[in-house]
Amino acid sequence: MSLRIAPAARCPGAPVPGPDAAHRAAASRAHPRSHLTRRLALPALLALACGAVLSAAAPERGPAGGPEVIRGEDFLVVGYGADSALVRDIATRVGPATRQVTEVWGSARPAVVLVPSSERMAGLIAGAAVLDGLAAVATVDRVVVNPRLFARLTATGRDVVLAHELTHVATGAAVSGMPIWLVEGFADYVGYRDAGLPAWEAAAELAQEVREGAVPYRLPERADFRPGAPRLAQVYAESWLACALLAARFGEDALVRLYRDAERRGIDAALSKLGMTVTGLTAEWRVYVRDTLA
Repeated sequence: MSLRIAPAARCPGAPVPGPDAAHRAAASRAHPRSHLTRRLALPALLALACGAVLSAAAPERGPAGGPEVIRGEDFLVVGYGADSALVRDIATRVGPATRQVTEVWGSARPAVVLVPSSERMAGLIAGAAVLDGLAAVATVDRVVVNPRLFARLTATGRDVVLAHELTHVATGAAVSGMPIWLVEGFADYVGYRDAGLPAWEAAAELAQEVREGAVPYRLPERADFRPGAPRLAQVYAESWLACALLAARFGEDALVRLYRDAERRGIDAALSKLGMTVTGLTAEWRVYVRDTLA
């Protein structure tokens, strides 16, 4: 799961989908060696890191241009051939982002963030055929940064991206079969929770549509998140606002329970515990989007 670089007017950027199971399968068919390359590249990168684990206060580059590894209390950032300033900046942000995920979700896996030398290497490690427009992606157990695009994000954007991706790791989103609006909306809810951005700014593209009278009529579906889709920024914002509505009406703890229940029992059963249906939620969400962004 991932976030797309946005137009300059928008701080964090509009997200696009990452390598879920279906996307990884398609990527493997398009590039038959992609999974093999990932299997070779990732262990090699981590094996090199084992010999050069350093403290966050004094990161150093390994011998002969080896990996730069920064370890904190609850994270590990590994840069290999990446700009040292970028690796160090990410290391200052991963700890707070992990704690932000824990505050909402209740727990978070120790964060492992890989910062390779290029967009191509990031795609190989993540198992994605193409990373065009992706600032970072989450796999089952780690976050892979696209150094070229992540470097273009604002400070707020970097924080939102990392919290979003680490939420995917904590919740196991890479292997989830839940509705995509809940998977991506919940990750954005965590990412934007402490960002201090007004909704009209975080959802600038959708706000423009709403002001022009185009209120979305249904919750986003998986096809809406396909790479290159024309409304990627808008469907991520729509998903985020669906989760924001649930948190506003029932509380953040109820939103977390809904996510966990939906994973185990399905979205219909999870919503029924709140006295809602997908149809009812959609109707309330359309009003919420209009009132929040108009």
